[in-house]
Amino acid sequence: MEQRNKYLRLLSEKYPTMRSLSREIINLSAILNLPKGTEHFMSDIHGEYEAFCHILNNCAGVIREKADMLYRDRLSDSEIEEICTIIYYPKEKLRHIKRERVISSERYRLIIHRMIEIAGVLSSKYTRSKVRKAMPADYAYIIDELLHAQKDEDDNQILYHEKILDSIIGIDAEDFIDALAGLIKRLAVDHLHIVGDIFDRGANADRILDLLMKHHSLDIQWGNHDILWIGAAAGNEACIANAVRGCIKYKTLEILESGYGISLRRLTVFAGNTYNDPDVMKRALRAISVMQFKAEGQTILRHPEYNMNDRLLLDKIDKSAGTITLDGCTYPLNDSTLPTLDPNEPFSYSPEEQAIMDELKAAFLNSSRLRKHIRFLLEKGSMYLCHNGNLLYHGCIPLDDDGNFCGVKLFGRIYKGRALLDVADSTVRRVFYSREKSTEDLDLLWFLWCGRKSPLCGRNIKTFERYYIDDKSTWHEESDPYYRYYETEKCCSMILREFDLYSPYSHIINGHTPVLASSGEQPLKANGRLLVIDGGFCRDYHRKTGIAGYTLIYNSHGLRIKAHQPFESIEKALSENTDIISSSQLIETEKNRVMVKDTDNGRCIMEEIDDLYELLEYYKRSNIGSHDAESRRTL
Repeated sequence: MEQRNKYLRLLSEKYPTMRSLSREIINLSAILNLPKGTEHFMSDIHGEYEAFCHILNNCAGVIREKADMLYRDRLSDSEIEEICTIIYYPKEKLRHIKRERVISSERYRLIIHRMIEIAGVLSSKYTRSKVRKAMPADYAYIIDELLHAQKDEDDNQILYHEKILDSIIGIDAEDFIDALAGLIKRLAVDHLHIVGDIFDRGANADRILDLLMKHHSLDIQWGNHDILWIGAAAGNEACIANAVRGCIKYKTLEILESGYGISLRRLTVFAGNTYNDPDVMKRALRAISVMQFKAEGQTILRHPEYNMNDRLLLDKIDKSAGTITLDGCTYPLNDSTLPTLDPNEPFSYSPEEQAIMDELKAAFLNSSRLRKHIRFLLEKGSMYLCHNGNLLYHGCIPLDDDGNFCGVKLFGRIYKGRALLDVADSTVRRVFYSREKSTEDLDLLWFLWCGRKSPLCGRNIKTFERYYIDDKSTWHEESDPYYRYYETEKCCSMILREFDLYSPYSHIINGHTPVLASSGEQPLKANGRLLVIDGGFCRDYHRKTGIAGYTLIYNSHGLRIKAHQPFESIEKALSENTDIISSSQLIETEKNRVMVKDTDNGRCIMEEIDDLYELLEYYKRSNIGSHDAESRRTL
């Protein structure tokens, strides 16, 4: 009761009068009966900046859908495409148009009128107050006036708004159009979910993170590639070697050197002096690969509880024969010149390798831009999220062969299901923010990256075999039983219940595993209870998957999954108004529109309304007037 009264005292300071209290109750009650905002889910971006930027700008096709709805009977396809491109890339598209022809005042006026119409449609599901807050401050008053123009008997208001446009066009039409485009995109998607894997394969994860840091409302569920870079930024040597090796392998060194200021000069000089190959980066790949397997071996030896001793491979190499023995079978190595491998201490660095690792670790620990991005991932991110009845996570919930939650031993205890993800989440945060990092905590980040029972990985990684052994029979990476059982509704219901989601309308939103659409695989599993939205954003996957990624839209009408075709380039979008071609598959249509009161935020608002009513009753009982501060202190 004492805590409750303290809370009501604080609330009374915010609403000191019955009038202010009543006004807030009315306002919040009205908000509950508005349609819910649109949620946009994306996954497995993998550094593909241009495709990501375009889908972020076109809001997974939502803007084009609204433009088609408004203009399909009034404008040609090319006119609709142009206005959409202006919304996606306002400054760039206007510059492109001006290179071809002069933009007249009337053309600017027409563009602004059409954008105001689109903004009006998108703003209809929000309160006027929320729309006003979403507007760029410098133009909020003007945009608000234009959005709510009404015809009167003498057309006075219409004339007033035309005069506003005259002033805008005369001063800086392009800046106003840019501000208006930003508002449209903000209204089209109320909240963005990134279900893991911003990093690796593509070259521009840093630019993607810069974009996300400007987004008005988002959350991130960490993927295994994200946790790899979090581990590298925290100083885990195995994570550092994996991150560097990936950049060399996929030829994306610019993110290291230009993006984060991490030099590979010492590594490349050492590799040039140690390994024979005409290609300097192939020499560097050979050097960092050996260092990676040594760092991983050291980690596995420290942690028998990881059950990854089968990944200790350097000690199974016969250098003189150029072979390796695995499970009783001997295989030739495609590269047996391993000058830094000591058969007596196979997992120890050579002095030169140790010096390189020390320098790389210092570079990762001291990169200010990398640390800024990792802090953002920690502030906005988590291992999983329950949001509006849906469960979001990147990888898997480890299961045993019988389809039950599998126990994983960490820190001397067994964790499974939700508890496993919770201990991983808390450890990741503790590692990054602690000044003194324990080796046990730090090692867990590598385990989360590639551990067989990691909830972010979920398979037995065969990097060594794929690099050193040509016999592909050794390459198979066995997946966690999760990937068999998640096809069943029973399994998905069990997982949802583990996270306190009991509604038959709850879903699991999953990334990590590309859906092979070209082979007929579907993103919907378990009778629609689970949706896999990794369709292969990464260019390297396009041939394999047949598409260029899935995204998911959840608005007040229901759930739709969007399959996207490959995106050529932003330059082509500007010159030819090309868009990402997306097909939409309806997953679930709500019988009644989903309103704010049906969301997590709505439940918070209803609790707040209950509190306000309690305070209102006290005001009434105590006969507190509009200025009786002394009476309020008696609460």
